Amino acid sequence: MLIPIILSGGAGTRLWPVSREAYPKPFMRIGGGKSLLTQTHERALAVSCNTAPLIVTNREYYFLSHDELADQEVKPHYLLEPTGRNTAPAIALAAMWAMEQKSDACLLVLPADHLIKDTPSFYTAVQHAENLAKDGFLVLFGVKPTGPETGFGYIEMGDKVSEHAQLVRRFVEKPDAVTAAKYLEQGNYVWNSGMFCFRASAILEAFAVYNPALLEAAREVWKSTRPEGDKMELPASFAALENISIDYAVMEKAKNIAVIPGDFDWSDIGAWKAVAEAIPADADGNTSNNCQTIVIDSRNTHIETKDRLVAVIGLNNLLVVDTPDALLVADKSKSQEVREVVARLKASGHEAHRTHRTVARPWGTYTVLQEAPGFKIKRIAVKPGASLSLQMHHHRSEHWVVVSGKAEVINGEQVIALEANQSTYIPAGNKHRLTNTGDTELALIEVQCGSYLGEDDIVRFEDIYGRVK
Repeated sequence: MLIPIILSGGAGTRLWPVSREAYPKPFMRIGGGKSLLTQTHERALAVSCNTAPLIVTNREYYFLSHDELADQEVKPHYLLEPTGRNTAPAIALAAMWAMEQKSDACLLVLPADHLIKDTPSFYTAVQHAENLAKDGFLVLFGVKPTGPETGFGYIEMGDKVSEHAQLVRRFVEKPDAVTAAKYLEQGNYVWNSGMFCFRASAILEAFAVYNPALLEAAREVWKSTRPEGDKMELPASFAALENISIDYAVMEKAKNIAVIPGDFDWSDIGAWKAVAEAIPADADGNTSNNCQTIVIDSRNTHIETKDRLVAVIGLNNLLVVDTPDALLVADKSKSQEVREVVARLKASGHEAHRTHRTVARPWGTYTVLQEAPGFKIKRIAVKPGASLSLQMHHHRSEHWVVVSGKAEVINGEQVIALEANQSTYIPAGNKHRLTNTGDTELALIEVQCGSYLGEDDIVRFEDIYGRVK
């Protein structure tokens, strides 16, 4: 039995301003209109005979992931982390879960933010990897280099262990350009894709030998984890686990490591340059995710936009990434340095490092339309049957005007039914709740007024999504 484990985390800071802490890279739509998470889920189902994957992700991304995959016929399970602790703890706990499903299960570990277009070749590589994993090998997927790339780790391959795989001689950190060119010339190096295949029991045995402290700590965490529907929330003690990758924790120490040099195309979509390379270019090398762009006398320029028409003239080798609240213009050769923008935003406390103007919530979304000292205007969209928490605010009042749909509002001691063009006023300190009682989306405009309008001015009393502390 092959069980896919999808690792869906990481802020993707080099893909700002589209990827942000509250809406990270796996939810970006690249190469076909579907999110990277959805594409990974579909690949996992295809290669595992529709075995439901386990998605390991932050608990903050559960509802976003759930909505993203709502149309999938086979739904995943979720293992929810209270905080990110790298791949080794995630894989150890996923293996413990898999052992309870089937003791001899093989795991196929896939990051949720990779792009693979040549899926038949990938499926073939997985079949070879599964055969090796059944023989006790810990198998990595290598990617044959297409150039002297300095942004990837490399694997030096040794003797053959089968027609399709070789032993791992050593791992190499991201090399400089001269060294990368030498690896390409030698021909026995592949990129480390970060994808793995092994028996659940084999990887736990490797942890026992090479990182027993992490394994024992993970076992204690697992004992406190209880399933609830399709999800399992890891306890707060998970945060004490060592923050270490599976490569450092096990792979670089173990002896039974094999690598399959895959023939499939692959990209970890690590920066905007990689996004551009995943899109067909025009005769001048320009790429865009949107037909509503005008490009004049420009070459090798990538334009990313959603809501606005973007026109460029006389540009060369640039990135232009436009979102409703932020614009990035950068030289393609500097795409790795976008993370520095995020670092500066974070250091200054600017919300643009974390959220978009439109923010997803379990019940729907809200969009900040305008904000200035003393007031904020939002558009709130609530899914049919969904409900906000019963809450109150210390520092702001709210005016709600229904645009479309049907709402039930708790406002202090009152319960009010509202429809389009009707409104209510909620003073600061009043307990209140908004529920969509219709079978279509509820849309309303919220006007906040007060001395402090931060999202942390919320006291929750009841919540159907488990957000009451």
